[in-house]
Amino acid sequence: MTRTVLIIEDNPGIGELVRMQVTDLGMTPVLVDRGDTGLARFREGGIDLVILDLMLPGLDGLAVCREIRACPGYVPVMMLTAKSTELDRVLGLEMGADDYLTKPFSVAELAARIKALFRRVDALSQGTAPTEDAGELSVDGLRIDPVRRRVFVEEQEADLTAREFDLLWHFASHRGRVFSRAQLLDAVWGYNHDGYEHTVNTHINRLRNKIEADPANPSYVQTVWGVGYRFMD
Repeated sequence: MTRTVLIIEDNPGIGELVRMQVTDLGMTPVLVDRGDTGLARFREGGIDLVILDLMLPGLDGLAVCREIRACPGYVPVMMLTAKSTELDRVLGLEMGADDYLTKPFSVAELAARIKALFRRVDALSQGTAPTEDAGELSVDGLRIDPVRRRVFVEEQEADLTAREFDLLWHFASHRGRVFSRAQLLDAVWGYNHDGYEHTVNTHINRLRNKIEADPANPSYVQTVWGVGYRFMD
């Protein structure tokens, strides 16, 4: 079954580049140049991936991403941005984006990211993610409901993005095991490119801010200096 990719990009050159790459990957592109128009098309259904520019007329990319995440069902979102500051990346991830690319980017990297997102979707559908019969996990005041994808700290719900939840579930499912950043990229993001370990760092920092009583001295997601991270044993 052919996958449909919604591209919301107001730069004609970049939009056409992404459209051509999506076509070359054997997928069906839908290209629009406004945020409000793109959101309306998404709500019509039949979209398997959204590639979303940050700066858009009508409705900016952050607002579009927020509205997409408020819709039922899960559709991966890749955000494109001409900005490279940490704040822009964090805002996109906080709104629920699964990944981001900073312009300018290579066609090869774009293709790799698209394939990785769909590998993750396939893994979810094939049961390598939490299944409907997976039980809750509770440890030292932290409770994870894998079926409803909800997390509670001392019975107060933590508002995690889709990727933050996947990262936490991966850690909690392998308590005590140490993972390098590269291993986490492979397991949770579905790709591993040199230089993108900062993606892991950003997500772990955001996750700690939401679940740790003292993010500077974390109890749940611990740093193993010189190696990576582990969940408390």
